[in-house]
Amino acid sequence: MQRCEHLEEIKPVTPSAEGCEDCLKIGGRWVHLRLCETCGHVGCCDSSPNRHATKHYHATRHPIIKSFEKGEDWGYCYVDDLFYETLPEAES
Repeated sequence: MQRCEHLEEIKPVTPSAEGCEDCLKIGGRWVHLRLCETCGHVGCCDSSPNRHATKHYHATRHPIIKSFEKGEDWGYCYVDDLFYETLPEAES
């Protein structure tokens, strides 16, 4: 399995909201949710109208997201365009 250097940026995070933080502020809707593994921002996926998870990446350069859907452990690195079936746990 290929690994990237950005896995080092995974931190123990607290989700910023129960839904897409930005959609909740504007009354938007989402399809699926993504959790930023650097700061805990919850954003909507690229199938959602506003694509807030990717917008968060472009604004912050936080590289790793994880699915915020029940039963899903996969993750993704924006920088290296790498998909992970399971992300390693954050080191405290």
